[in-house]
Amino acid sequence: QVQFVESGGGLVQPGGSLRLSCAASGSNFRLYVMGWYRQAPGKQRELVASITSGAYTNYADSVKGRFTISRDNAKNTVYLQMNSLKPEDTAVYYCNVAPTPRQSWGQGTQVTVSS
Repeated sequence: QVQFVESGGGLVQPGGSLRLSCAASGSNFRLYVMGWYRQAPGKQRELVASITSGAYTNYADSVKGRFTISRDNAKNTVYLQMNSLKPEDTAVYYCNVAPTPRQSWGQGTQVTVSS
């Protein structure tokens, strides 16, 4: 069973940057399409970025041009570089398999964009 541990969140001012990391367990990480999801208060969880085993990426329109997803298969880790952050990016961020996530989620990492 794959498990995920997210880190790197925090409080940042609008226009700032953060880099999130997600360490995944399991021997088949490199085969998975991995995604970063987020859930804002009162809203459904949404997929914001995904990356295939061959590093093909896809982004939600709301983050395109500002966020960059990457992965290091040797470290079983996926990253999300977030630039030009906006208050509407405030959410708990999770990683999981994409586009159909596994049932087990990590604890997530809180990102708060506020002045």
